[in-house]
Amino acid sequence: MEQLELFTIPSPCIGVCQVNNRGYCKGCLRSREERFHWQVMSNDQKRHVIKLCRQRYLRLLKRRRELEMQAANAPDNPQQSLF
Repeated sequence: MEQLELFTIPSPCIGVCQVNNRGYCKGCLRSREERFHWQVMSNDQKRHVIKLCRQRYLRLLKRRRELEMQAANAPDNPQQSLF
């Protein structure tokens, strides 16, 4: 028996509609296809897209932390030491 869906799943769009270098929206982290087909997706498909967006967000945070750690550990002098 399927569960009755009483509420539609709202779009994760936050109004920042720009694409990053990987093709995902900078605001909601959906792909072009995910954004364009949102209105015709089933609720299960929408939940899956939201799960993918969450995974993308967590990877983005991890990458930012790694870059911050690298920057913090980098020497202040950009010229290489000769000794």
